[in-house]
Amino acid sequence: MIHEFRRAKRRKASNHILVTDTMTERVIGRIGNLSQTGMLLIASEPLVDDALYQFRFTLPAGGEGEDIAVDVGAHLLWLDSASAPGQAWAGFRFIAVPDAHARRMLAWIEAPGSHYE
Repeated sequence: MIHEFRRAKRRKASNHILVTDTMTERVIGRIGNLSQTGMLLIASEPLVDDALYQFRFTLPAGGEGEDIAVDVGAHLLWLDSASAPGQAWAGFRFIAVPDAHARRMLAWIEAPGSHYE
C-alpha cells in the first residue's frame, strides 16, 4: 500500500497547459499536475537547479466561462531527466501567487470531475 504524504491534493492536467517564463516570454513546458502549493512541470527548455522563476499559464475554464490566467513565482526544488529526449520532470514550489490568482487556481483544482494524483 502506498501512502500519500502531500499536504495539498494535486490535480492531473488532462489538457496541454503550456507554461511561459515571463522573464523570457518563452514557453518552457507544460503542467503535469497542479496544486495550490506547487506543480510538476514537463520541461522542454533547460532549467537552472534551485532557481527562482516567474511563470504564467492559462487554466481551461471547462464548460462555460473564460479561461483562467495565473501568474506565479516558483522555486525549482528538483529536476530529473524524462524518457523523451530534450525533456525533464521538474518539481516547483510556489512562493508568490496573487490572491485573486490563488482563488482561481483553487477553483480549477477542486472543480467537479477532476482527477488527482
